Amino acid sequence: MTETPTLRVLTIDDSRTMQSMLRNALEGAGYEVIQGNDGVEGIDVLEAATPPPAVIITDINMPRLDGFGVIEAVRKMDRFRHLPVIVLTTESDQEKKARARAAGATGWIIKPFNSDSLVSAIRRVTQ
Repeated sequence: MTETPTLRVLTIDDSRTMQSMLRNALEGAGYEVIQGNDGVEGIDVLEAATPPPAVIITDINMPRLDGFGVIEAVRKMDRFRHLPVIVLTTESDQEKKARARAAGATGWIIKPFNSDSLVSAIRRVTQ
């Protein structure tokens, strides 16, 4: 029986607490987790990742480069143009959701997140 490869998830959030919660939830569900502490570092981690992640989870409100900037940067890179990007944020504003969708976000989850719904969202966008 061949083992299915472990899917790698890149999480980008400037909150250490949130990074820790994401790592615990995702590793508990069998994912490999790589992390960036803001948008700039997240893009650096993405470009250096071997193998690349199967999905990116990003916050919106971060220093240096916000989540909108992350989505736009990812969509401009040929290698990652089709990579699913899920926004995980405290923001519930419809205008911001529309802006994220227009930038190329695949999904939107409101914090605090439920581990099961996060994992099911990842499964939906990586199949």
